[in-house]
Amino acid sequence: MKPKAFLTLLTLSTLILAIPAVGKPQVVFRPTVGAVDVLVDGALFARYIHEIDPAQPLAAENVLLTKPVLYPLRTPSGTTVTRGWPFTEIEGERRDHPHHIGLYFTYDEINGNNFWNNSRQPLPAIRHLRTELTTDADGHPALATVAHWIGKGEVTLLTERRRTSFIPGDDQHIIDLDIELEAVADEVEFGDTKEGMFAIRLAQWLTENTDSRYQLGTGSYLSSNGDEKEAGVWGKRAAWVRIEGNKEGATAGIAILNHPTSTNYPTYWHARGYGAFSANPLGQYAFQRSHRVENAKPFGLALKKGESVPFKFRVVIYDGARSKQQLDDAFREYAQ
Repeated sequence: MKPKAFLTLLTLSTLILAIPAVGKPQVVFRPTVGAVDVLVDGALFARYIHEIDPAQPLAAENVLLTKPVLYPLRTPSGTTVTRGWPFTEIEGERRDHPHHIGLYFTYDEINGNNFWNNSRQPLPAIRHLRTELTTDADGHPALATVAHWIGKGEVTLLTERRRTSFIPGDDQHIIDLDIELEAVADEVEFGDTKEGMFAIRLAQWLTENTDSRYQLGTGSYLSSNGDEKEAGVWGKRAAWVRIEGNKEGATAGIAILNHPTSTNYPTYWHARGYGAFSANPLGQYAFQRSHRVENAKPFGLALKKGESVPFKFRVVIYDGARSKQQLDDAFREYAQ
């Protein structure tokens, strides 16, 4: 598969304004140190971070940012759906798994390199190379980014090309991620593990947490299959999964949709009640084995130099409640 050409490329050297249609929310990209702020009608919706600003270090000691992330993420009303740690400390919030940071895309077991779990060592890491402005096929403003997946010994394994589109609304904001991984090494093999791949670490209030040592969660998972909570969703295939909860009397949630043209669709879900919410299409054997599937089979993704593979997801961050029917309709629209 050849890389898709990005449209209307402009270097983000200055403030860039995406002009909306009349009456539509306005998106502005604002470059900062190691990041690009995404503003909707002047309010911070998201921040693409590829390097920590020395003037604003992480709250967690001895933790490194080894991959680009989107943090924070907020609903149109301003409710934050991402965990603060390791960026900042929030009372009642878990501080485990510092590699669970914002919204991110990474994976363990690639040619013996554990990208997913690493937050303490310089390598392996996903190193951002550049950011440019583009639009998607429907004209929505987007960031086109390029990164290298670099393993131990400074060996470049993959080139990542990502288009992140931002579609704002009155009661929901949408992020579309169209990601392509191309092999740079002669051969790149992806192991079969639950530790991946497209994930968000949820704000504590949005989790299913029942541990009284921390703020109790109000969230509940629901999948396109009709399965509920971690016990019903974890390790199964589904076209979409959402988690929805209540903060200070207001309902809000986040849904991840997997596009039918994405690799190994419909994806498996590594969705945990404590707040790790991940779509993982490559951990097939690990999930099948956990569910005691007879003759469990690995997906076995392997790329030769120059070969590439696509991953496509939509993230819907919303105020209010969403029924299964509403999300089924949203998925059909996305799939088309």
